[in-house]
Parts: sequence; C-alpha cells; structure tokens
Amino acid sequence: MNKKDLGLSFVIGIVAGLLLAFITYHFKGGLTLPQSVIAFLGLVIITPAGYSIGYLLSRRMPAILQFVKYAEVGGLNFLIDLGVLNILMAWQNAYSGPLYSVFKGTSFLVAVTNSYFWNKYWAFRSMGSVKGEMLKFFLVNIVGFSINVGVASFAVFAGPPDFISVEKWANLAAVFGSLVALTWNFIGIKFIVFKK
Repeated sequence: MNKKDLGLSFVIGIVAGLLLAFITYHFKGGLTLPQSVIAFLGLVIITPAGYSIGYLLSRRMPAILQFVKYAEVGGLNFLIDLGVLNILMAWQNAYSGPLYSVFKGTSFLVAVTNSYFWNKYWAFRSMGSVKGEMLKFFLVNIVGFSINVGVASFAVFAGPPDFISVEKWANLAAVFGSLVALTWNFIGIKFIVFKK
C-alpha cells in the first residue's frame, strides 16, 4: 500500500471533516457541537479506510482505486463548494435571489480549482502539461458549472416547500445541483482531460 496516498487520503478526511463540522454546526437547526465533532471524526476515519478498501479491491480491478480517489476528491470538493457557499450566504445574509447565483458560482469555481490539482496529481496521476489539461479541465467544468448552478438556482428560484426553511432549501438545491453535474464531470475528466 502506498503510504503517501494513504496520508493524502487522511488529509482529505481532515479537511472534509472540518468543513462538514463547520457547515452542520452553523446551520440553523443543524447539529450540536458534539454531533459536529462526531461528523468530523467520522470523515477522518472513513476516508483512509475507504482508500485502504479500494487499494485491496484494486488488486483485481485497478480502476477501483482510481475511482475511490476520485470519490474522495469529489467529496472534498463538494464540501468546499458548500462551505464557501455557506460562508458567503451568512456574510451577506442572502439565501435566495441573484446573490445566491453569484455565491453558488463562486463556490463552484473554488471547488473546481481544488478539484483540478487533486485529480491531476493524485487521482489520475497525469503527467500531461498543466496548461493544456487545465484548459480542457475548465472547459469540461464549464458544462458542469452550468448544470450545477443552473439546477441549484432553478430550485432556489422555484422556492422551498412550506416545511423547509430557505436556508436549508438553498443547501438542498446546492446538493441536488452537484449530484446532477457529477456524472458529466467524471466522464469528462476521465475521458477528455486525463485520458491515457
């Protein structure tokens, strides 16, 4: 087992855990501080454990380890996206309207930039030119960005059901936008950007 990769998986768990704890603790009606600490610890344990299981399974199917790394990076990027979005929404106390779309676009771009470097150097281990790959990566992600922000913004502008607060609805819309864009992003990254 590659100890450096296991260590990087652990780093992802720490950063993702901190972001998850922040997001869930600062949510109105979210988790308590002890629950947020448990969520943090859970991610710190789950990510290296997931890497270890992926490593063992990759002996029969090598692509599994690459997928596990991609999934861990994707989870981190998802939490970066939500974390930046929540910081911006709380900063301006704006959970809907045109500012929401600006905040969602900003948070997505921060997450995509992080995604490029983790995917290039860790998940896909690409040796290609940063300049050429980054251009393709951002072009693929422009489509993902349009899907992600479009779906999330549509849901926010449509408005929440009566039993969900606008703050929670804004986050649910972000989750849904990310899930819809996920398939496109994996296909584009694997077969267009980092193809071998």
